Amino acid sequence: MTDLSPHDEVAESTAATERTMHPQWVPVNMYATPGALVLVAPLPAVTHEDVRIELHDGTLRFWAHVRSSGPREHLLHEWEYGGYEREVDVPPGYGQSVEASLTNGQLAIRLLPGDPSSPITTTPTPL
Repeated sequence: MTDLSPHDEVAESTAATERTMHPQWVPVNMYATPGALVLVAPLPAVTHEDVRIELHDGTLRFWAHVRSSGPREHLLHEWEYGGYEREVDVPPGYGQSVEASLTNGQLAIRLLPGDPSSPITTTPTPL
């Protein structure tokens, strides 16, 4: 058996965590502005590249994979760095297009007025 490099050790630990964990439920705030329906959710410790957003048949779904889970002996372990997922029903009249950003661990999704013509999949832009 060969010794793993520190990078490989973290990569293997992250993969093992993702195989055994259930995605964490994410609380959201949703509100309407004159120009969009806005959903805001906390997603700590992930980057915009980790997040996927889908709008399909009146349901908005977003999720993020585990970012990094190095091998540790936790004294208290209540959350992971990622493994987030949430689905939210969207009121009729929103979703013609989807804009999203991720800044300081906060995901902001804007659904523009109008009915979507097809399913939308996107990622947030970094700010």
